Amino acid sequence: MFAVIKTGGKQYRVAPDDVLEIGKIDGEPGTIVQLNEVLVVGGDTPVLGIPAVAGASVAVEVLDHKRGPKVIAFKKRRRKNSRRKRGYRDELTLIRVSEILTDNAKPTKGPRPKKAKAEAPAADAAE
Repeated sequence: MFAVIKTGGKQYRVAPDDVLEIGKIDGEPGTIVQLNEVLVVGGDTPVLGIPAVAGASVAVEVLDHKRGPKVIAFKKRRRKNSRRKRGYRDELTLIRVSEILTDNAKPTKGPRPKKAKAEAPAADAAE
């Protein structure tokens, strides 16, 4: 099963357990957020929304908030000693799709537990 969602002015095709970067959304890392603007729910019998599928949503787990690469906008007018340099970085959210919900269902899965870091072997144990 897959879905096409719209968030941040862009559309994404998602399936359960997909990890993707989208424009910044509210939510602390480790929480489940529902995205309600679902345009298509696909599978055995695809459902197209006009413009959105009624009662459909996608539950996503917020993994991290970060910033995108630096983008520089430099403008120069020749022979006029006029130049302008502006830059910005996009605010991004890293998400994992938990499940695709229909018929106004609530999310059943919670956030995944974090993996414990493996302890490094002691230096004197190798001697």
